Amino acid sequence: MSVSQVYASDKRTMAKLKALLERVDISLDEHLDYSCAIFDEEGAPIATGSAFGPTLRCFAVDPAHQGEGLLNEVITHLMENRQERGFFHLFVYTKPSSVKFFKDLGFTVIAEVPGALVFLENRADGFPGYLRKLEASKRPGRSAAIVMNANPFTLGHRYLIETAARENDTVHLFLLSENAGPIPAAVRHKLVRNGVADLPNVVVHETEEYLISSATFPGYFLKTEDKILRTQASLDTALFVRIAEALGVTARYLGSEPRSVVTGIYNEVLSEALPAHGIACRILPRKALPDGQIISASAVRQAIHDGRLDAAADMLPETTLSYFRSPEAAPVVAAIRRAQDVVHY
Repeated sequence: MSVSQVYASDKRTMAKLKALLERVDISLDEHLDYSCAIFDEEGAPIATGSAFGPTLRCFAVDPAHQGEGLLNEVITHLMENRQERGFFHLFVYTKPSSVKFFKDLGFTVIAEVPGALVFLENRADGFPGYLRKLEASKRPGRSAAIVMNANPFTLGHRYLIETAARENDTVHLFLLSENAGPIPAAVRHKLVRNGVADLPNVVVHETEEYLISSATFPGYFLKTEDKILRTQASLDTALFVRIAEALGVTARYLGSEPRSVVTGIYNEVLSEALPAHGIACRILPRKALPDGQIISASAVRQAIHDGRLDAAADMLPETTLSYFRSPEAAPVVAAIRRAQDVVHY
């Protein structure tokens, strides 16, 4: 029996994979760009696995065929497929019960949420190397950190950064690296760097793969949306604590967002967990316009989507506004207008 690719357009076979996953208490992840399976003589899938970017996910073996080495074949196939697509640094999120299997394949544990989730990579020096790179930017005095998507960079983001920069000697600003929406990461990063260029004590970093966006975090073996978000936030907390130790960070600044389920749960988890590690958690009320409207990246994206950029002009620093009014932004504006949903959950 060999491993075969299953195309997303093959709805009938994908339904069979979904049924196989459900038999072992796993859901089919909505974020996949490659799937494969091993089939028995009758054409029924007995083992499956999938991938999304550099992450491997959605593994299952029919209980009647466990112990036959099928999962090893699936993972080996997926790793070869990822390398063919240019992904050599690979990641796995898995249940604690499966950690030994992946360690035997050369994966190393990065962080874990006890009893729920383990995050691994196929490079022994991956995360430690990232931490050493961060340590090179460590500065004396009081240091704080901010993690943001900035999708796009608004005056609300600027207000959060300015406040942290005023209250600390150094602010380490982490920008999510994934392309997880119509505004490419390179554009988001450019707008942030331009928007904070006048703040000399702000140091900008990319998160690489080590702080996780909701688009790349796999919730396929967690039962509820609330459980998925809390586990993701807990994993991010475990990773951030290591990062804070490397940089001497003693405070993390967050912006409130009453309308965002994701932000609300993240803020709750972080505010409960970080103080136990000696890291203060400052949640600032969202900056509002004179008319009381809260400045929001979602509102900016909606305005662009609707062809009303000027309606959101008061929410944007000049650097961001100038970009979206320029010909350079035309492909990004077109992508936002094509998007079906531009409001942050």
